Amino acid sequence: MLELPVVTPEKRGISKPSWLKIELPTGENYSRVKKIVNENKLHTICQDGRCPNMGECWGAGTATFMILGNICTRSCSFCAVATGRPTEYDLDEPQRVAEAVKLMGVKHCVITSVNRDELKDKGATVWANTIKEVKKLNPGTTIETLIPDFKSQWDLLYMILDEKPDVVSHNMETVERLYKLVRPQAKYQRSLEQIRRTAEYGTRTKSGAMLGCGESDDEVKQLIDDLHEHQCDVLTLGQYLQPTKLHLNVASFVHPDKFKHWEKYGLDKGFRFVESGPMVRSSYHAEKHVL
Repeated sequence: MLELPVVTPEKRGISKPSWLKIELPTGENYSRVKKIVNENKLHTICQDGRCPNMGECWGAGTATFMILGNICTRSCSFCAVATGRPTEYDLDEPQRVAEAVKLMGVKHCVITSVNRDELKDKGATVWANTIKEVKKLNPGTTIETLIPDFKSQWDLLYMILDEKPDVVSHNMETVERLYKLVRPQAKYQRSLEQIRRTAEYGTRTKSGAMLGCGESDDEVKQLIDDLHEHQCDVLTLGQYLQPTKLHLNVASFVHPDKFKHWEKYGLDKGFRFVESGPMVRSSYHAEKHVL
């Protein structure tokens, strides 16, 4: 196992390690994408999730749309999206997303959502209609969906798979031992089963996890092994960054060389693609994962 010095918040003081420095979002294309998102009254995980790659992705004319509002029914300790009782349920949203994709000229569209556990269909109807409308208005655009777990209501999963998105992603987020701390309303085995069912349907599968939450190397290895065993095609690994002081503390900042180690391990296992680095997020370079 690759041994590297662990950089913890206590050791580093106030500043993040040099490899976590990012440039502030700027540029003409960034402003254009922001205007389209705002004018179409859309949510993006880029904004609501405080993604560190927003400047790079928006500058390239891409964005990850977040449907079903911006209030989540779950309270994951790592996530910057607001938790509460959602008030938004907009049946016109699928059309607005499709129009925004067309305006942006997006070639690969990534769509995610909050959890809507209070709804009987968990939001699956809006999910299916969004895929349908994006395809109708943008026949040349490939689609990746980053979906919730739907609490094992597999008919809802198949409702989305029936619309034939090119990639279906569902993030594990962390190792099994840390689920109660990081994803208290989720289940490790349930997420793995969803990935397996998606693969067996014939759809390309993808999942991601954060490092630096307190996991051990053996636990990361087990997570990667479990994903491979459940037929996951694409793996993303990135550094957890605390969005606010109210969220889970960072346990350690993982060295870029360790991320390279896990990239090689995943590729050697047989994953089609592995994106592994401190600034990697689940939709980072997503356009490559449909090839």
